[in-house]
Amino acid sequence: MELRQLEYFMVICEELHFSRAAEKIMVSQPNLSQQIKLLESEFGVPLFNRIGKRITITEAGERLYEQSKHIFSHIKQAHESISELKELKGGSLTIGVLPGDADLMFNSLLFDFHSTYPNVSLSLVETSKVTDQVIDGKIDIGVTTSPNPDERIIQIPLFHEEFSLAISKEMTLAKKKSIQLADLQEMKTVLFPSDHQCRQLIDHHCQEMGFRIQPKIETTTLSSLITMVKKGIGVTILPKLLLENLQNKNIQLIKITNPTPSQDICLIYRTDKYLGFAAKTFIQIVQDYIEGAKKNERNS
Repeated sequence: MELRQLEYFMVICEELHFSRAAEKIMVSQPNLSQQIKLLESEFGVPLFNRIGKRITITEAGERLYEQSKHIFSHIKQAHESISELKELKGGSLTIGVLPGDADLMFNSLLFDFHSTYPNVSLSLVETSKVTDQVIDGKIDIGVTTSPNPDERIIQIPLFHEEFSLAISKEMTLAKKKSIQLADLQEMKTVLFPSDHQCRQLIDHHCQEMGFRIQPKIETTTLSSLITMVKKGIGVTILPKLLLENLQNKNIQLIKITNPTPSQDICLIYRTDKYLGFAAKTFIQIVQDYIEGAKKNERNS
């Protein structure tokens, strides 16, 4: 078995089409088909079900696909490790954050990181599937809400954050110091969609109080959410730290009580992940940033 054959096999699994896979990796279809036949002959089982022009992955193919992802992940880590020996403080790093969190602190953190370590290639990805993508090896490090215990990932606690109500300063309600969670039933809200992590937290607390929140408008982008709040179209509920970081003079923050929605944020990576220079340094920078923010809050 050759690595090239596994590469071909993985592309076919992703495309589920021999012709498209051949075009993607720029080989002839007969050559591609021949390499897969050799692979199937070596394992002694079919890896694909061929139904006319359609193909599906067999159970054996599914298992090989999962193992192949791990193989290429380890090869990538080996390259990164050796690359660091050749390039002083080099390497690459893909960081996954929840939608909106890039605006919270990571844009500025990445800028500072790049300025200090210009040889490190960085990529910031916003996704609601941070944990899944860390487990699948699509991202190196994730910053997300604390997931359920999983032996495949390591969690490093970062901070506990509370949520606040964001409202236009032009609205009468903006004069209030606090509201109760149940008051949301009477408000016109603009929120993230129901599959967004922030929305799920809000929905969970509301359901425990015996009601369901019905937003007038849903949007997937933080900027449009903030714009609608600023224009008085509705109120929203977001992490307090995020709202404070935006420093929007047209928006008032109001404390939510009974209860106050909150969540724990942590940094995660795969248990078997090789942590090179880039990853170790970034983790330390995030921890230092959080610790500094906590000290400033205690002293203020």
